[in-house]
Amino acid sequence: MNNENPDTMPSDEPTRWEITQTEDVFLPSVRVQIGWSDVEAAVARGAIAQGEAHALWASWATPGSPLRVALGGASAVPTAAQLAHEDTVAAANTLRTMPGHAPLDRGPAFSFTNTLYYFGGMLAIGAMTLFMSLGWELFGAWGVFALAMGYFTGALLVAGNLLQKGLRTPAGILATLAVCLVPLAVWAFQVGVGLWPDGGSDSYRDYHRIVDWRWLTLEFATLAAAVVLLYRYKLPFMVMPVAVTIWYLCMDFSHMAMQKEGFDWAFARDMSLVFGLATCAIAVWVDLRTRTAENAEDRQDFAFWLYLFGAIMFWAGLSLRESESEFNKLLYALLNVLLVFLGAAIGRRVFTVLGALGVASYLGYLAYRVFSDSLLFPFALTLLGLGVVALGIWWQRNEAHIHGRLVGWLPAALRPLASG
Repeated sequence: MNNENPDTMPSDEPTRWEITQTEDVFLPSVRVQIGWSDVEAAVARGAIAQGEAHALWASWATPGSPLRVALGGASAVPTAAQLAHEDTVAAANTLRTMPGHAPLDRGPAFSFTNTLYYFGGMLAIGAMTLFMSLGWELFGAWGVFALAMGYFTGALLVAGNLLQKGLRTPAGILATLAVCLVPLAVWAFQVGVGLWPDGGSDSYRDYHRIVDWRWLTLEFATLAAAVVLLYRYKLPFMVMPVAVTIWYLCMDFSHMAMQKEGFDWAFARDMSLVFGLATCAIAVWVDLRTRTAENAEDRQDFAFWLYLFGAIMFWAGLSLRESESEFNKLLYALLNVLLVFLGAAIGRRVFTVLGALGVASYLGYLAYRVFSDSLLFPFALTLLGLGVVALGIWWQRNEAHIHGRLVGWLPAALRPLASG
């Protein structure tokens, strides 16, 4: 009997692995030549978790390891698969780990197969969300509710079946589709029982186009359902609709708070900043939990989408603030510099990219202010652009050293974020 199948009975027959103990495959003198493609094949068969595979390969193939075979060495000839995966291996060789913390499983590698998965999945998700047509409303509220629940149930059944076959990427897309169907089902149910607030839109299509506080019930229900389904399926792509829903929640909550005073652009901007900070804080909490988890299935990158949308909401709210004070403009630039280093320290490039955009905009402002109406202005912008390129080259050459120094500046509680 085992933990995953408690109904199974113990057997006295020797297992495949016990049989091989009698052969010479486990002798210390036996050596096996494998490539990254062999490790990927083992992941596809379910023999090893993807996060563990990356960690093992990084320890085997790191420069200086006695198990690494040089491509030009006489001891072995590299296979075509090894050469084809040279870039992937190089990336794995740079994988950094902290003592006591396993690296994150960053998800499926970019490939044509995964491109087809995501392209088809996003078409299906878009059809049930952004491109919902008025024709659906001909079924009536209860008809739409029945169709949404049918799609919801079918998507989860297919996702579970794909998980059993080890196809985690398409399973994640189907489970994400199920999460995206929750607001449609809730809207249809509210309309059907007569609980939809007066003054709200009569078309579900407006959920993705119009900011309105009446959508809040849909958003809270989506978040609750996503938490339950994530606990059940543990597929990182399912966090994407969660991050999008938090963004919608920010706008709709701002709309509700401004009902008496009318639309206030400054208030909506500041709410974006606050919600962005809160989302980033949630992302850090999720990131820390996943990096310190003992179960390999829990060490997946569940925080990626939260970081992405949280950083964008925060940076947009910060950048849209207007100020005539030179000190405030300088403070904005310094905050963006901090974002650049934060992204480098914890390995989240969204912070680095947004911070770099903020710094570049401030430098452009300075160039325009100093060289306004001057023939030197184009030359100043050219030098600024070349300077940014030179900085990128220097950063690439010294990224490992910079990362190590920045990790030392992180508080001890946040240092696990720099692993992997």
